[in-house]
Amino acid sequence: MDSCVSQATFPRNDARTLADDGDLLRFCSTCAFSQACLDEGMDKRALMDLHVLVEHVGPFHAGEHIFREGDPFEAIAAVRAGTVKTYVIDRDGREHVLGFHLPGEVIGLNAIDGDHYPCNAIALDTVMLCRFSFPKIAVLATRLPGLQRQLFRLLSRDIGRAALLAGDWSADQRMAAFLVGLSRRLAARGFSPNRFQLTMARTDIANYLRLAPETVSRVLRRFQEEGLLRVDRRELELVGREALDTLAAPILRD
Repeated sequence: MDSCVSQATFPRNDARTLADDGDLLRFCSTCAFSQACLDEGMDKRALMDLHVLVEHVGPFHAGEHIFREGDPFEAIAAVRAGTVKTYVIDRDGREHVLGFHLPGEVIGLNAIDGDHYPCNAIALDTVMLCRFSFPKIAVLATRLPGLQRQLFRLLSRDIGRAALLAGDWSADQRMAAFLVGLSRRLAARGFSPNRFQLTMARTDIANYLRLAPETVSRVLRRFQEEGLLRVDRRELELVGREALDTLAAPILRD
């Protein structure tokens, strides 16, 4: 989240001052709860209530687990930097990718209904997190309706994403929806919507989209040949955005 509030350790162009009286608290531009704070008109005292719940943790390096399936559920966390993959392993030992979490997005929400994390979370690159004790944030949410609404909104968004690719969509539609969805999520956090790096391996993308890895490579190659993408290893540029939006529209339904 870069928590809704954090110490002024971020570049000035990534945050804005809450007060002009020398207060060092900042809004973080990628905060998952910033809209809730704004909607509530939270004053500095209320923001401090959130601030004391935040624990900055990391770095986690590529391949390191943040939590594993079955670990006791104690906190939700949000990505300050890097990308986190969530996944489960089935009874036959096969991995199933559940999602990729970008800066400002929350992990651990699917554990709220139980006492243990129901999946694994692993860093795909260097990851920094803001960790919130869930029992404490739940108590605070009873006093701040906007925060409670945002928790429900984030839960609903996670469930919606998981259901998006369950239909009988073509490989082209699935890939376009993945790229356009990724673009929108990055844009919402102030990053470039059309030029970004795929921090996840193509095998992970294929797993998430329920496609074969060779299909993912073939579709990306065809998109590039048709002028929809420019691909340089993991660097990606969306150049045929209108066509990609059209392909993605039946899945993203906006």
